[in-house]
Amino acid sequence: MTVYTKELSIRWSDIDPNFHLRHTSYYDFGAQLRTEMLAQLGITLKAMKEKSFGPVLFREECIFRREIKYGDKVRINIKLTRLRNDFSRFSIQHEFIRQDGTLCAVLNVDGAWIDTNARKLSPPPQIGIDAINALPKADDFQWID
Repeated sequence: MTVYTKELSIRWSDIDPNFHLRHTSYYDFGAQLRTEMLAQLGITLKAMKEKSFGPVLFREECIFRREIKYGDKVRINIKLTRLRNDFSRFSIQHEFIRQDGTLCAVLNVDGAWIDTNARKLSPPPQIGIDAINALPKADDFQWID
């Protein structure tokens, strides 16, 4: 998988009083697509509950470049940009691209995995490592210590 891509349907409820995509919609779409991508790779809510692990975010930042308006056809590309050697921490980039090829926004998240029983950060179980290995990686992907 070189990139995970999903087309968006911009809903009326996603629009703000300036008639463009409200800023929180970018974060909502990013979270939804990350969840869908992980589920396709086997990290479902059920699997996380059974294995007592889950993701946590430390930072979420969106850089807005161009407006997305109601009716625009948009896709999001998701790529892994950084990963700690033990798979415990990660960075993911989301590119919001209009149908005409215009890059409208870049959403970056930094996160980690938590042991939900111990309530401590830790590497994920093997199912998580296998899924993370299958994630699409950015051209400038970096392993981190």
